[in-house]
Amino acid sequence: MGSFLWVLESTEKYRFPYRVTIRKGEKIILSLFVQDKWPGAGKHIFCMRDTEKPSSNYQEIERVPIISINRYGKRLSVVLDRAQNKRCDFLFLKKKYKNKEGEYEQIFWRTEQGLKEHRPKVKLTAKGNHHLHILIDINERYPWKFANCSVKRAQLKAGDYALLSESGIIAVAERKTFTNFIGDIGNLPLLHMKLGELAKYKHSAFVVEANYSDFLNPSKLKVYTPSYLSKVLAEIFAYHPGFQIIFAGNRKLANEWTLRFFQAVMSHEKDNIPTIVSEVASKYETKKDFTGGIYYDIRREILEATEDTFTINELRKKFPLTSDTKIRKVLSDLREEGYIENFGKGKKSVWKKT
Repeated sequence: MGSFLWVLESTEKYRFPYRVTIRKGEKIILSLFVQDKWPGAGKHIFCMRDTEKPSSNYQEIERVPIISINRYGKRLSVVLDRAQNKRCDFLFLKKKYKNKEGEYEQIFWRTEQGLKEHRPKVKLTAKGNHHLHILIDINERYPWKFANCSVKRAQLKAGDYALLSESGIIAVAERKTFTNFIGDIGNLPLLHMKLGELAKYKHSAFVVEANYSDFLNPSKLKVYTPSYLSKVLAEIFAYHPGFQIIFAGNRKLANEWTLRFFQAVMSHEKDNIPTIVSEVASKYETKKDFTGGIYYDIRREILEATEDTFTINELRKKFPLTSDTKIRKVLSDLREEGYIENFGKGKKSVWKKT
C-alpha cells in the first residue's frame, strides 16, 4: 500500500493554482488541476483534467500515503493516511452540449463534510425492466418471479439465478430454503466448494429464505443444536469473506432482494467513468487486507522485521513520508505494552525489544 501516494503541488496558474495527482510508485494514475488545496466545508471544487506535458515548475506542497482507492459508479473514493482531511471523492459526469452534438466532461472534488451537508438525492426503484436479462437454472423448481424482465431458462454452471450482460454472466445468486441449507450443512466440505465456485464470479450472493434466528431456534431444529449451527455459520462467513450471504426472511423478500441486487449490479456496470480512473479501481485497486495504515506498518516493522536493537533514525529512513509524531506514538505505545524499552537520551537513545 505504501506505493500509492497523494501529491499536491502548486502550479501558479490563475484559475487552477494547484494540481492533485494519485501515483503508484513513479507512475501517475490520475492528474487533475484544482482550485484549492482541499474543499472547504460544504464546498465542491471543480476540477480540470491535466492533459499537459510534465512540468518541473510545479512546487510540491504535500505527499501523503493512500489507504484505499475504490470506484462506486461515477465516483472515485480516496482515503488518505492522516488524521484530518482524509476522506474525499471525485465525481465524473458527462454532459451533453446545448448547442451542438457530443458530450463534455465535468469533474467535481468533494469531501466527507461536503457530502453530509449537500445530502445528494438518490433514486431507487424495485421494479424490473426489460433491460435486465436474467437466467434461471433449468433444475430450479418453482422459481422466483421477475416481472417485466427478460427471463430465460438455461443450464448454469453455478448458482440458481444469473444476470446476463453483453460481456456474459456478471452476477449469480444461489437460492436456499431453510430445509435446503440444513441439508447442505450435512456435508460442509462440499458446501465450501460450492460457495468457492460462486465467489469466483464478479458479483455473487447466497440468498436464504429464512432468518438467521431460525437456525438458532431449538424448536425448528431436528438434527443439529443451535450451538453447532452458530459455529457453522460463523465458519462460512470467515472462510468466504468476499461473498455475500443474505438471510432474507422468506421467499418473497429473497426474490425482492435478488431483483434489487441484479439492478444495482447492472447500474454499476453501465456507470462508466473515464478509462484511467476505472484502471485505478480495478488493476490498481487497493488490497482488501488493509490492517490500519502507516501506524500498523511501523508496528510490524519493529516487532517482526527490525533487529532487536534499533534507533529512531533507522525508522525515519524506512518511513520517510511519516511524521516524527506518528513514529514516536508507535514507540510510546509499544513501550507501554511492554514490547520495547528505551535506553539513553537524545542522539544516543536506543530502543530494544524485550
